[in-house]
Amino acid sequence: MTQLSQPNILIIGQGDIGAPVTNKLTEQGYQVTGLARGERSSYKLHESAKFIQADALTLTSEQVHDFSHIAIIVTPDEYNVDAYKNTYLGIAQHIAQLSDNLPKLERVVFISSTGVYGQDDGEWIDETIAPATPKRESSVYILKAEQALQQAYADKTVIIRPSGIYGVERLMRIRKAQEQDKTAMPEYAWSNRIMDSDLITLIAKVLTLESAPKPVYLATDYRPVTSYEMLKWLCEQLGTTPPTIDESKPVSGKRLHSNIPRDWLEFPDWQAGYQYILAKL
Repeated sequence: MTQLSQPNILIIGQGDIGAPVTNKLTEQGYQVTGLARGERSSYKLHESAKFIQADALTLTSEQVHDFSHIAIIVTPDEYNVDAYKNTYLGIAQHIAQLSDNLPKLERVVFISSTGVYGQDDGEWIDETIAPATPKRESSVYILKAEQALQQAYADKTVIIRPSGIYGVERLMRIRKAQEQDKTAMPEYAWSNRIMDSDLITLIAKVLTLESAPKPVYLATDYRPVTSYEMLKWLCEQLGTTPPTIDESKPVSGKRLHSNIPRDWLEFPDWQAGYQYILAKL
């Protein structure tokens, strides 16, 4: 697939995913501007990247008028329902309200979550399946944010729904495998993973594709796994005692069919990803 030579890209949010996306695209020679509320010195940005210090909720059409591509990569300051509503839905609604005054805008990429899928009985989910009502109220607001952008920008909108993000600095599962006293686990609680570096690559690819991207990407690797199987495998690698099975728990979670081109993924399954991480410990 060929790529656009001169898109003018705005990345709203310069956190653990947003800043690396800004840097990756800058290193590839694209014209990229990062936007965040804090001062530039608060973020690890490439020296050639441009920067706007602003609150996305107060952006004017004049400030974003010249951008052809916008990515919204935000996380709430606090993990409560109001914070999700104000951050995800608030920013999406605000950007949607600017649509009539952004004639140069060709693509809006919104980083959502597979939490919008309320399905929870081990079902297989692919890009053609509509989300059930999310189990968590916070995810309801993420889904509403998707819909606000789709209504405003129609086929210019691309939704990326990441599954569980892990990486060299995201070691929660490894810490659990290292614990001496482990809580019994259900045998069939399904989960899905994507390495953070692969998510960064995906976002950069979607922003710079010359051909039309898919309307929805399930940002996950190619191998769903139960939490029990994954933790048991990690315990074997670390030489620790595996958890026991709680047989009273029913099947839960979901299994996601990734629709990311395989050559975009450095780590096509969770074992490849964790082998890489363990080698660095």
